[in-house]
Amino acid sequence: MENSVENPGLNLAVFGVLLSIFTASGKTGFFNPYSLFATVFMAENYTEDNIRSLDWKEHIRLRPGMYIGKLGDGSSPDDGIYILLKEIIDNSIDEFVMGNGRTIDISIRDNTVKVRDYGRGIPLGKVIDCVSRINTGGKYDSKAFKKSVGLNGVGTKAVNALSSYFKIESVREGQIKTAEFSQGNLEQDHDIVESSVRKGTKTTFVPDQEVFPNFGFRTAHIERMLWNYAYLNRGLTINFNGTKFHSDNGLLDLLDQNLSNEPIYPIIHLEGEDIEVAITHTNAYGEDYYSFVNGQHTTQGGTHQGAFREAYVRTIRQHLGKDYEAVDIRGGVVAAVSVKVMEPVFESQTKTKLGSQEVAPGGQSMRAFVNDFLTTALDNYLHKNTDVSEGLQRKILQAERERKDMAGIRKLAKERAKKVSLHNKKLRDCRTHLGDNKEDSISTTLFITEGDSASGSITKARNVNTQAVFSLKGKPLNSYGLTKKIVYENEEFNLLQAALNIEEGLDNLRYNNIVLATDADVDGMHIRLLLITFFLQFFPELVKQGHLYVLETPLFRVRNKKETIYCYSDGEKQNAIDKLRGKPEITRFKGLGEISPDEFKHFIGKDMRLEPVVIGKDTPIQNLLSFYMGKNTPDRQKFIINNLKVEKDLVAETA
Repeated sequence: MENSVENPGLNLAVFGVLLSIFTASGKTGFFNPYSLFATVFMAENYTEDNIRSLDWKEHIRLRPGMYIGKLGDGSSPDDGIYILLKEIIDNSIDEFVMGNGRTIDISIRDNTVKVRDYGRGIPLGKVIDCVSRINTGGKYDSKAFKKSVGLNGVGTKAVNALSSYFKIESVREGQIKTAEFSQGNLEQDHDIVESSVRKGTKTTFVPDQEVFPNFGFRTAHIERMLWNYAYLNRGLTINFNGTKFHSDNGLLDLLDQNLSNEPIYPIIHLEGEDIEVAITHTNAYGEDYYSFVNGQHTTQGGTHQGAFREAYVRTIRQHLGKDYEAVDIRGGVVAAVSVKVMEPVFESQTKTKLGSQEVAPGGQSMRAFVNDFLTTALDNYLHKNTDVSEGLQRKILQAERERKDMAGIRKLAKERAKKVSLHNKKLRDCRTHLGDNKEDSISTTLFITEGDSASGSITKARNVNTQAVFSLKGKPLNSYGLTKKIVYENEEFNLLQAALNIEEGLDNLRYNNIVLATDADVDGMHIRLLLITFFLQFFPELVKQGHLYVLETPLFRVRNKKETIYCYSDGEKQNAIDKLRGKPEITRFKGLGEISPDEFKHFIGKDMRLEPVVIGKDTPIQNLLSFYMGKNTPDRQKFIINNLKVEKDLVAETA
C-alpha cells in the first residue's frame, strides 16, 4: 500500500467498478486518566525491580489501544490513523461550536497531516502543556466547553505520542508560539514572537511508522468523516486537499446525499433543542442509522439510537392507531439522529457507542427525552403531511405481507441449517466473536472462500481465536432483482446468513470483518462480484458500515537462497527482481489453493492487505446493481467493449 492519500477510483477487478471508495474500537473499557501508569511484570522472583512507572508518552505508546482503539493500516475507517486525525479536528470543531472561526483547512500530503483552524488559539503559555501534559486542557472547564467533542485532555497527547513528528502552532493577539515533538518528546521549544498571521491553531503530525507500519490514508474514509462534520455543524466550511465540505441543511443533507435507494416519501426533517432527526424509508431491506452525540459519529449506536428506535415505533403506532410489529415499521428505514449531551459517557475511549442514560446530570432519561420529542414533533408532522403518513402506512403493510409470506420458508430454512450441521461442514468457526467482552473481538474476521484447497489452506494458517472460514461450493447465484425469499431457499445464502447471524439486522453480527478471499483470476473476480451483489441486495448496511473487504493475495513469489519477496503487482515483481539481482526463482500463484498454509500465514496475519468495499455517496445501489448485474443493456455492452483490454490482461495473467 502506498504511503499517501489514495484517491478512490474505478477498479474493474472488484465490482466492474470496484467500490474502493466509517466500527469501532476494541472494547477496552474505560481509561482512568488519574491512575498511575505502572506496569507489573510477574515473575518467579517478584521484587521492586519488577515495578516500572511509565510517563504519559510511554504508556500511550505501550498501550495505544486504550487511547485510539485498534491500529490498522488505514484500510478501515476505524483504524488508528483516522482517530488521530479526528482528535485534532475535534478541537477545531469545538472552537467553531463556541463561535470562534468558521473555516478549517486540512491537507494530507505524503502522510503529513496539517489541520488549521481560525479559533481563539491555545493560550500561549500553555501550548506545550496542552499537547504533552496528561489531564491538561480547556475542556475541564464546563463553562467553556459545555458539550465538547474532543477528549478531556487526552486526545492531542495521544496524537503527539504516536507521531514521529508533531508540531503545534498557536496564534493569539499578534503573537505565535511554536513547539515541535518526536514520539512525544519535545525537540524544539520556540520562543514567543510577533506574528501578523490570523489567530488560531495549526497542528502538523506524521503518524509513526513504528506504531502504524505500512499505513496509508484513504481519501474516501476521510471525506466521509468530513462530510459528517459539515452536516452536524451548519455554516462551517472545511477545505481538504482542494475539496470544500459545507452543509446548509444538516441531517437533511446527510440523508439526501447518502440514500442508496429512492425514498418512498420525502425526507422528514425535525429539529428541537439539543436534538435533530431526519427519517425516510426505501425499498431496501434492514435498517440504516446514522447517529451522533455532540458531533461525534457513534458508529456503534448507543442509548440515543436505541431510544430513537423505540420512540419511532411507539409514535407510528399511536399515529396510525394500530399495533403494527416493530420489524414492519422499521423495515427499510433510513434515519439520522443527533443529540447534544452534558458530559456524555461512552463505552470506549474512541467514543463509538454512547452509554449515558441521562441527557444531563439529574435530568430526564435519554429514552424519555427522545420519546417526548418524537411524540410531539413527528406526530405533528405526519398530521400536517398526510401524503407522507399514507406512504409510510403502505410501506408498513407491504412489509407485513412479506413477513407473513416468509414465515413458513424461514422455518424450513432454519431446520435445513440444523440438518446440514452448519458449524461442522460449511463454517470453521473461531473462538472469539464480535461483541464478546474481549479486546480482540474487534479483530474477528470471516473469510469467505471457494473450493476445498483454498479453504483448507486458510483454515490451517488462520488464527483460531479470531479468524473463521466459510467455504462456498461453486459460484453463488446472481441475486440481483430477487426478493429476500431467495436467501432462505438458496442453501449457500441461507447458511452464510446464519453464520453471520444477520437475519434480524447487524445488532448480533458475529464478525467485524467479512473478507472475500477468492482467486485473482476472472472466475475469482466473478465470485467476488456475485457476493458483493448479495450483500448490497439484502444487507446493504453491512457494506455501508464498513464490514466488507476483499483479500489481496500476492500474484508472484520472487526468491533466491537468502530472501523471499511476495509481490502483488507486476511493478512489485520487477522491483523484487532488481533487488535480488541475478536470476531469482519467480513463481506465479494461479490460485489460493497453490499457496501453502505456511506461506498463507504471511498474508492473513499482521501484514494482511484488505481492500475495503465502499459505496460512494453519489452511487445509488440499485442503479449500480442494475447496470452491472441486470440485463445486458447497450450501455453495458459499450462499457465491456471499452474495457476489453482489462479483461484480456486478466485472462493473460491467469493463463
